[in-house]
Amino acid sequence: MMALLSLGDRVVVQTPCYQSLFELAAYRGCDVYPWSMVESDDGWRMDLDQLAELVTEETRLLVINVPHNPTGYLPTADEFNAILDLAARRGSWLFCDEMYRGLEYRLADRLPSASDSYPRAISLWGMSKTFGLAGLRMGWLTTQDHQLVQSLLRLKDYTTICSSAPSEYLARIALEQVERIIQRNVGIIQANLAHMRKFMARWPELFTWYEPMAGPIAFARLRQGAAKAFCEATVRQSGVLLVPSTLFDFGDSHLRWGLGRQDFEAALSALDAYLHT
Repeated sequence: MMALLSLGDRVVVQTPCYQSLFELAAYRGCDVYPWSMVESDDGWRMDLDQLAELVTEETRLLVINVPHNPTGYLPTADEFNAILDLAARRGSWLFCDEMYRGLEYRLADRLPSASDSYPRAISLWGMSKTFGLAGLRMGWLTTQDHQLVQSLLRLKDYTTICSSAPSEYLARIALEQVERIIQRNVGIIQANLAHMRKFMARWPELFTWYEPMAGPIAFARLRQGAAKAFCEATVRQSGVLLVPSTLFDFGDSHLRWGLGRQDFEAALSALDAYLHT
């Protein structure tokens, strides 16, 4: 975004989202328009009609997140292609945060990388989520636009310069075992989803939730009370950390659940005990 955007540019961002996807464009002085996920009786969905209204010929950049954090939503191939077609018709750049790519629960649902599908797309992936190696601080951008690559390299020379050599070495080892690592991590997520189904069945008066379609996250609605206050009380009384939707600038009614830890069942047990009190 630092390489692409300037003061006054129009930017459309899928929300709720990881904060930097929104705030970096605002920091550059852009006019930022949220494109919000919709919660319906059937679960989370995209409003493509609203997107078509937001993305005009003046739109410099469209920012999306596939698979989506925090809802766990994964577009269909038709929805994904519709987004790419809209960006192409408007002549907009597309930035696709793909940090949870590879954690689809069914391999058949995995979408192509945006940068493989649209010449003005930039895709972000890295070691933090899919590989569970956040400590390496390694990630990368891909795009077909060689001029943009040169701009990105120049910008990097004035910021981070180079990566940690040990991190690069360890990342390469992980990439050589990509399918093995992904299979392991998806297995952890699916086991935790089974635990969460049972938990949610025990507390229907407290939570409404829709199963995620990809990734180690879920976004459940708190049926009573404020999410931020609930999370503060929960971590203080039970030691279980949930993230309120206030941190995503998405109201105060939802809770983000992380499904990637091997001690997830123990955390649910601690939360169960707290809720019973």
